[in-house]
Amino acid sequence: MRWIQRWASPWRVTPETIRYLWEKLMQRYVLWGVILLLGGALLLVGLFWNPAGQEPAKHQVLSLQAKPTGGDFTLVSANGPLSLSDLHGQVVVLYFGYTWCPDICPTSLGMLSMALNELNEAEQEGLQVLFISVDPERDSIERLEEYSHYFHPKILGVTGSAEVLADVAKKYGAAYHRVEQPSETNYVVDHSADLYLIDRQGDAARDALSRH
Repeated sequence: MRWIQRWASPWRVTPETIRYLWEKLMQRYVLWGVILLLGGALLLVGLFWNPAGQEPAKHQVLSLQAKPTGGDFTLVSANGPLSLSDLHGQVVVLYFGYTWCPDICPTSLGMLSMALNELNEAEQEGLQVLFISVDPERDSIERLEEYSHYFHPKILGVTGSAEVLADVAKKYGAAYHRVEQPSETNYVVDHSADLYLIDRQGDAARDALSRH
Protein backbone atom coordinates (compact mmCIF):
# COMPACT_ATOMS: atom_id res chain seq x y z
CA MET A 1 0.00 0.00 0.00
CA ARG A 2 1.30 3.46 -0.86
CA TRP A 3 2.23 5.60 2.14
CA ILE A 4 0.09 8.41 0.81
CA GLN A 5 -3.15 6.48 1.19
CA ARG A 6 -3.04 6.88 4.95
CA TRP A 7 -3.13 10.65 4.75
CA ALA A 8 -4.87 12.08 1.72
CA SER A 9 -7.33 11.51 -1.05
CA PRO A 10 -5.77 11.64 -4.54
CA TRP A 11 -6.61 15.33 -4.91
CA ARG A 12 -5.88 16.53 -1.38
CA VAL A 13 -2.23 16.50 -0.40
CA THR A 14 -1.69 18.22 2.96
CA PRO A 15 1.37 19.29 4.99
CA GLU A 16 0.73 16.19 7.12
CA THR A 17 1.19 14.09 3.97
CA ILE A 18 4.68 15.47 3.45
CA ARG A 19 5.53 15.19 7.15
CA TYR A 20 4.51 11.53 7.16
CA LEU A 21 6.47 10.72 4.00
CA TRP A 22 9.56 12.52 5.33
CA GLU A 23 9.46 10.65 8.63
CA LYS A 24 9.11 7.33 6.81
CA LEU A 25 12.10 8.19 4.64
CA MET A 26 14.14 9.19 7.68
CA GLN A 27 13.48 5.76 9.18
CA ARG A 28 15.10 4.28 6.08
CA TYR A 29 17.89 6.87 5.88
CA VAL A 30 20.44 4.71 7.70
CA LEU A 31 20.02 2.02 5.05
CA TRP A 32 20.42 4.11 1.92
CA GLY A 33 21.75 7.48 3.05
CA VAL A 34 25.29 6.56 2.03
CA ILE A 35 24.09 5.69 -1.47
CA LEU A 36 22.36 9.06 -1.79
CA LEU A 37 25.43 10.86 -0.52
CA LEU A 38 27.66 9.17 -3.08
CA GLY A 39 25.12 9.77 -5.81
CA GLY A 40 24.92 13.45 -4.91
CA ALA A 41 28.69 13.77 -4.94
CA LEU A 42 28.88 12.18 -8.39
CA LEU A 43 26.17 14.54 -9.59
CA LEU A 44 28.14 17.57 -8.49
CA VAL A 45 31.39 16.31 -9.98
CA GLY A 46 29.83 15.21 -13.24
CA LEU A 47 27.37 18.00 -13.94
CA PHE A 48 27.85 21.06 -11.79
CA TRP A 49 31.35 21.27 -10.35
CA ASN A 50 33.76 23.84 -11.73
CA PRO A 51 36.75 21.84 -13.01
CA ALA A 52 39.01 24.86 -12.55
CA GLY A 53 38.20 25.16 -8.85
CA GLN A 54 39.60 23.32 -5.90
CA GLU A 55 37.77 20.65 -3.96
CA PRO A 56 35.60 22.41 -1.35
CA ALA A 57 35.92 21.96 2.37
CA LYS A 58 33.05 20.27 4.16
CA HIS A 59 30.60 22.66 5.69
CA GLN A 60 28.50 22.60 8.83
CA VAL A 61 24.77 22.17 9.18
CA LEU A 62 23.41 25.07 11.20
CA SER A 63 20.52 25.05 13.65
CA LEU A 64 17.45 27.15 12.99
CA GLN A 65 17.66 30.75 14.13
CA ALA A 66 14.08 30.74 15.38
CA LYS A 67 10.70 29.08 14.97
CA PRO A 68 9.28 29.87 11.52
CA THR A 69 6.65 32.59 11.51
CA GLY A 70 6.21 32.59 7.74
CA GLY A 71 4.98 35.29 5.43
CA ASP A 72 4.84 36.16 1.77
CA PHE A 73 7.96 36.80 -0.30
CA THR A 74 8.97 37.25 -3.92
CA LEU A 75 11.99 35.55 -5.46
CA VAL A 76 13.10 34.88 -9.03
CA SER A 77 12.80 31.61 -10.94
CA ALA A 78 13.51 30.58 -14.52
CA ASN A 79 9.90 31.56 -15.24
CA GLY A 80 10.30 35.05 -13.79
CA PRO A 81 9.36 36.54 -10.41
CA LEU A 82 7.47 34.17 -8.13
CA SER A 83 5.66 35.08 -4.91
CA LEU A 84 4.57 32.60 -2.30
CA SER A 85 1.07 34.03 -2.67
CA ASP A 86 1.12 32.91 -6.32
CA LEU A 87 1.04 29.34 -5.01
CA HIS A 88 -2.09 29.85 -2.91
CA GLY A 89 -4.13 26.64 -3.01
CA GLN A 90 -1.06 24.39 -3.10
CA VAL A 91 0.99 22.85 -0.32
CA VAL A 92 4.47 24.38 -0.51
CA VAL A 93 7.73 22.94 0.80
CA LEU A 94 10.69 25.31 1.25
CA TYR A 95 14.31 24.21 1.40
CA PHE A 96 17.26 26.61 1.71
CA GLY A 97 20.56 25.55 0.16
CA TYR A 98 22.77 26.07 -2.89
CA THR A 99 23.90 24.12 -5.93
CA TRP A 100 27.57 24.02 -4.91
CA CYS A 101 26.69 22.28 -1.64
CA PRO A 102 28.90 19.17 -1.45
CA ASP A 103 26.69 16.90 0.65
CA ILE A 104 23.59 18.03 2.55
CA CYS A 105 21.66 19.54 -0.37
CA PRO A 106 22.03 16.58 -2.75
CA THR A 107 20.95 14.10 -0.09
CA SER A 108 18.04 16.25 1.12
CA LEU A 109 16.79 16.90 -2.41
CA GLY A 110 17.23 13.23 -3.23
CA MET A 111 15.01 12.33 -0.28
CA LEU A 112 12.46 14.94 -1.33
CA SER A 113 12.45 13.42 -4.80
CA MET A 114 11.69 10.01 -3.31
CA ALA A 115 8.83 11.49 -1.31
CA LEU A 116 7.43 13.16 -4.43
CA ASN A 117 7.62 9.90 -6.32
CA GLU A 118 5.27 8.37 -3.74
CA LEU A 119 2.58 10.75 -5.03
CA ASN A 120 0.67 10.19 -8.22
CA GLU A 121 0.42 12.87 -10.90
CA ALA A 122 -2.82 14.34 -9.56
CA GLU A 123 -1.40 14.53 -6.04
CA GLN A 124 1.77 16.21 -7.26
CA GLU A 125 -0.33 18.94 -8.85
CA GLY A 126 -1.30 20.06 -5.36
CA LEU A 127 2.30 20.46 -4.23
CA GLN A 128 5.27 22.70 -5.06
CA VAL A 129 8.81 22.46 -3.68
CA LEU A 130 10.92 25.63 -3.72
CA PHE A 131 14.68 25.22 -3.52
CA ILE A 132 15.85 28.63 -2.30
CA SER A 133 19.49 29.30 -3.16
CA VAL A 134 21.38 31.30 -0.53
CA ASP A 135 24.33 31.67 -2.92
CA PRO A 136 23.04 34.14 -5.54
CA GLU A 137 26.59 35.12 -6.47
CA ARG A 138 27.27 31.74 -8.10
CA ASP A 139 23.81 30.23 -8.58
CA SER A 140 22.45 31.69 -11.78
CA ILE A 141 18.80 31.13 -12.64
CA GLU A 142 19.82 28.76 -15.44
CA ARG A 143 22.04 26.73 -13.14
CA LEU A 144 19.32 26.57 -10.48
CA GLU A 145 16.77 25.33 -12.99
CA GLU A 146 19.04 22.57 -14.29
CA TYR A 147 20.10 21.50 -10.81
CA SER A 148 16.66 21.41 -9.21
CA HIS A 149 14.99 19.68 -12.15
CA TYR A 150 17.66 17.00 -12.09
CA PHE A 151 16.10 15.80 -8.84
CA HIS A 152 12.43 16.26 -9.75
CA PRO A 153 10.30 18.47 -12.07
CA LYS A 154 8.26 19.64 -9.06
CA ILE A 155 11.35 21.16 -7.42
CA LEU A 156 11.74 24.76 -8.56
CA GLY A 157 14.95 26.69 -7.97
CA VAL A 158 14.55 30.31 -6.86
CA THR A 159 16.83 33.02 -5.51
CA GLY A 160 17.08 36.77 -5.04
CA SER A 161 19.33 39.55 -3.85
CA ALA A 162 21.28 39.16 -0.62
CA GLU A 163 18.88 41.53 1.12
CA VAL A 164 15.75 39.72 -0.05
CA LEU A 165 17.18 36.31 0.88
CA ALA A 166 18.06 37.54 4.36
CA ASP A 167 14.48 38.73 4.84
CA VAL A 168 12.99 35.42 3.67
CA ALA A 169 15.38 33.45 5.88
CA LYS A 170 14.40 35.57 8.88
CA LYS A 171 10.70 34.86 8.30
CA TYR A 172 11.31 31.13 8.32
CA GLY A 173 14.11 30.94 10.88
CA ALA A 174 16.65 29.62 8.37
CA ALA A 175 20.34 30.15 9.09
CA TYR A 176 23.24 30.48 6.67
CA HIS A 177 26.60 32.19 6.39
CA ARG A 178 29.48 32.20 3.95
CA VAL A 179 32.76 30.53 4.92
CA GLU A 180 35.74 31.78 2.95
CA GLN A 181 38.26 29.39 1.43
CA PRO A 182 41.74 30.06 -0.05
CA SER A 183 40.17 30.70 -3.46
CA GLU A 184 37.72 33.61 -3.67
CA THR A 185 35.34 31.56 -5.82
CA ASN A 186 35.67 28.37 -3.78
CA TYR A 187 33.81 29.38 -0.61
CA VAL A 188 31.16 27.25 1.08
CA VAL A 189 27.92 28.32 2.70
CA ASP A 190 27.04 26.75 6.04
CA HIS A 191 23.26 26.52 6.29
CA SER A 192 20.37 24.91 8.11
CA ALA A 193 18.89 21.85 6.43
CA ASP A 194 15.27 21.88 7.53
CA LEU A 195 12.09 21.71 5.46
CA TYR A 196 9.34 24.28 5.90
CA LEU A 197 5.75 23.22 5.26
CA ILE A 198 3.20 25.79 4.12
CA ASP A 199 -0.47 24.92 3.83
CA ARG A 200 -2.89 25.83 1.06
CA GLN A 201 -3.78 29.10 2.78
CA GLY A 202 -0.13 30.20 2.90
CA ASP A 203 0.39 29.56 6.63
CA ALA A 204 3.68 28.01 7.74
CA ALA A 205 3.79 25.09 10.15
CA ARG A 206 5.35 26.11 13.45
CA ASP A 207 7.75 23.18 13.42
CA ALA A 208 10.14 22.61 10.54
CA LEU A 209 11.12 19.11 9.44
CA SER A 210 14.69 18.19 10.29
CA ARG A 211 17.03 15.46 9.06
CA HIS A 212 18.35 15.00 12.60
